[in-house]
Amino acid sequence: MAKINLLVLFGGVSTEHEVSRVSAASVLSRLDPEKYNIIPVGITKAGQWFLYGGCDSDAVSEGRWETAEENLPAILSPSRGDGLLVFGKGKVAKIPVDCVFPVLHGLNGEDGTLQGLFEAAGVAYVGSGVGASSNCMDKSVTKILAGQYNILQADYILVHKSEFAKAPDDAVTAAEEKFKYPVFVKPSSSGSSVGVSKAKDREGLKSALDEAFRYDKKVLIEEAVDGQEIEVAVLGNDEPIASVPGEIVPSREFYSYEAKYIDNSSGLIIPAGIPEEASDSARKEALTVYRALGCRGLARVDFFVRRADFAVVLNEINTIPGFTSISMYPKLFEASGIKYPELLDRLIALAMSDK
Repeated sequence: MAKINLLVLFGGVSTEHEVSRVSAASVLSRLDPEKYNIIPVGITKAGQWFLYGGCDSDAVSEGRWETAEENLPAILSPSRGDGLLVFGKGKVAKIPVDCVFPVLHGLNGEDGTLQGLFEAAGVAYVGSGVGASSNCMDKSVTKILAGQYNILQADYILVHKSEFAKAPDDAVTAAEEKFKYPVFVKPSSSGSSVGVSKAKDREGLKSALDEAFRYDKKVLIEEAVDGQEIEVAVLGNDEPIASVPGEIVPSREFYSYEAKYIDNSSGLIIPAGIPEEASDSARKEALTVYRALGCRGLARVDFFVRRADFAVVLNEINTIPGFTSISMYPKLFEASGIKYPELLDRLIALAMSDK
């Protein structure tokens, strides 16, 4: 059987650039070279594409890949059949691409931007299409679509930057009239908890809004749900499956960027310490959300399980979840009987079958 020419795309112009590199290093080190011709392409924070000429996954993780002498400028051509265009010594070489594995978290990677390029190029790719990627990236749109399916979710207020600039106190007053402190403030389109804050009073809410607006023009103010943080991994196209739920025990007040990637001390409990009925409900709701948003390939769906009544409350959905050594997505499926290398094989097969 012929090997698959697999383009692994990482980095990106995003606040989650560093996380993407770490995820990509894990993916690259676990792909079977007997099955795939691996084509690693990194995107710098400045948006430059390079065919990575090295083979050191640690260099990818740590960012040293950018200085590899063998690197060559490259770009995936939108002209069908061209594949990857590689530029060097005054010549342009074409490398055929059968499938793209975009290990790109956040904006300019997870939001439909590059998925549109893959569609134009006519190449198979791992993960959701343009519309689903965009709708899942924008939490305000996710909430609207999930609401159409009567999915229980945290109540919220949507604030636009232009409105906030004119009358900042209006948003604060509206939040105080609707919610009790504390509240959570989130950029509408951001991942890895970048720009997310927990506000405990009026001044904290103002500061949290200022911080969130650094990353987006739309911001959500959400009620604080008193519950356990639960995540469910989903895999599949037309007949998706859901993993066992896992539980996050944050090392800080909430599962912030620092708690996820810097202090490395948050607890992961698999399976989650919740009643069996709540576990079954979380898996069922994860599949409902996945289908409602039109997802393909993979996603991680995050919930709260309320302590008062064990109700499952939707938090958000991620169409390119983390693949680092501490990431929930591969860990959840490993606990469900699918090991990391097999998981990668399945994702690539799903992409190829969906072309």
